[in-house]
Amino acid sequence: MTDMAPLVSSFLREHMPRQRNASRHTITSHADSLMLLVCYIAGRLKIRPCVITVEQLTVDMIFDFLEHLEKDRGNSVGTRNVRLAAIKSFFRYLEYRLPSCLDLARQVHAIPMKKHDQLVVRYLDREEIQALLEAPDLGTIAGLRDRAMLFLAYSAGLRVSELVNVTLEDIGQPNLDTVRITGKGRKERILPLWKEAAKAIRDWLHVRPKGVDPHLFLNVRGKAMSRHGFAHRLTLHAKAAAKVMPSIADKRVHPHVLRHSTAIHTLEATGDIRKVSLWLGHTSIQSTEIYLRADPVGKLEILSSNNPPAVTKGSFGDAPDRLLAILKDVRSS
Repeated sequence: MTDMAPLVSSFLREHMPRQRNASRHTITSHADSLMLLVCYIAGRLKIRPCVITVEQLTVDMIFDFLEHLEKDRGNSVGTRNVRLAAIKSFFRYLEYRLPSCLDLARQVHAIPMKKHDQLVVRYLDREEIQALLEAPDLGTIAGLRDRAMLFLAYSAGLRVSELVNVTLEDIGQPNLDTVRITGKGRKERILPLWKEAAKAIRDWLHVRPKGVDPHLFLNVRGKAMSRHGFAHRLTLHAKAAAKVMPSIADKRVHPHVLRHSTAIHTLEATGDIRKVSLWLGHTSIQSTEIYLRADPVGKLEILSSNNPPAVTKGSFGDAPDRLLAILKDVRSS
């Protein structure tokens, strides 16, 4: 039997950051997934998590864990697949360090990702975005910070992890006309900033607390704004904006909605999915194609350019007399 604890520790503390050069976000996500798995196994087997062995991570146990995520925890299929990806990544690490688990690893890698419905992306229209950007109270430091965060997140189409990781050095000085973004896979891209976004950031920099933290956006404790912190502030401003624009109340406004909104509005303005992909920092244009299904302007252009075929008016002249008699009787009754 092989203790799982030291292997998990070396996987997260040595392999992921040093050998794979994984981002902090990826490491945290993998740690969350393995923590859920360990706690589930410990509860099932009535043992302490620290005594779990690799051999107890059977395929049946993993299948039961995945079902537990969906049924008991109410996780989506997407979240279920993220947890499974983390487990597979751990077993890829084990393959080279624990030859006795090669057969188990082969079985784990064979577990398929679960298919799920590809829903049309949800986004805010331009009027709703405008109401959201105007929601923060500019008479407060927090309001100036939040307006700058919202402007930057929307104008650059950022993931929330990209937004909170922007540093002072990433903003082009002295004109604040560009921002350098480090996206998934540590891929960098440089984006121009709107004048309005630059002004919002400049107003924030005038009141930003001085300190050693290099991040652009800080919380009340002077530390880097967290993903959950931004999501909380966004929820507060969405509620305030809904008083001005009631349609917002019918939508679930979360950080990625801003990115979706940027993509849709960019597609409407340019009509070029490649430019949207470049702006969002997608590795493959296939990731961007989801916005084609949600773009109403493009569909209207297709509809207007394609004339429908003419349809001649039909008649029931050849229908049996008995059928006509029934229909006339029903119509007249």
